[in-house]
Amino acid sequence: MSWNMFSLLNPIVSAVTRSTNVTDESVSDVIDSAAEVTNDAAQEVNQFVQYIEDHIPNIISFGIKVVLALVFFFIGGKVITWIRKIVRRSFERTNMDAGVEQFVDSMLKFGLYALLIFMIATNFGIESSSIAALIASAGVAVGLALQGSLSNFAGGILVLLLKPFAVGDYIVVTQEGIEGTVKEIQIFYTKLATVDNQTVVVPNSILTSNSLTNVTARPERQLDLKVGIGYDSDLKKAKKLILDMLTGDPCVIQDEDVKVFVDSLGESAVVIGLRAWVKTDEYWNTRWRLMEQIKYTFDAEGIEIPYNQITVNVKSEEKTVEI
Repeated sequence: MSWNMFSLLNPIVSAVTRSTNVTDESVSDVIDSAAEVTNDAAQEVNQFVQYIEDHIPNIISFGIKVVLALVFFFIGGKVITWIRKIVRRSFERTNMDAGVEQFVDSMLKFGLYALLIFMIATNFGIESSSIAALIASAGVAVGLALQGSLSNFAGGILVLLLKPFAVGDYIVVTQEGIEGTVKEIQIFYTKLATVDNQTVVVPNSILTSNSLTNVTARPERQLDLKVGIGYDSDLKKAKKLILDMLTGDPCVIQDEDVKVFVDSLGESAVVIGLRAWVKTDEYWNTRWRLMEQIKYTFDAEGIEIPYNQITVNVKSEEKTVEI
């Protein structure tokens, strides 16, 4: 390698000597410096090659461990998926609550993958006591950093134990302005589907620290409607028409109380209230249908549904004008 370098440097040195009349001593110094740099570089390359040759067995051993770890992780992932399927099928056979099934599946996935990583780490020669100490110290730090997540985890457990709602229920969290149908109950959060099919992810701690309304907890729900009629309209006729609508509606449960009454005397209308029971899943359709039917029936029977209005009396010396 050094002889080739000298061969390359000789023409350059000769050209420089002819053009600048450099002395023989200067040329010799340049050649010596170039030779030293070349020798140092060659020595470092030789040392690196020697280091690789000396540690080839260790490098091969480490590479084999990495390949085995990847293979083991792949196989372990398949086994975890298989175990989760078995657990889910067992829950389905026992008609387990869907929320409990989702929560347990999420915990099982997290725990099994943590165990798999622990086994792979020990396979690399890391002592289990060292891993346990690392997990303990990391657990304290993570616990302090993830206090909110831990409260969400505790909230998920409370939801499963107390069962304020289940998958499929429609809930309303008034303080947070959140409502929707429960789709999934996970370790840290619950997924809701809104009426317009948007997905809302709600931390479990919010659901356990705020009061909520479970709209669909009962199979039956009461309709509570109010409609106003004019003071000059026939009150008895209006009440009878509404009562006939309720008794003739197929979705109204006739075994329960059906009530039509005067709720209040408003500023510009007599407010009639009506109450009836319907099945929970038919509540909104029945409500919308009855409101429309009341409007059409009152218009056909000449019963006025007034809007807000103000009567002003203007007095003068000659006459009184009423607007």
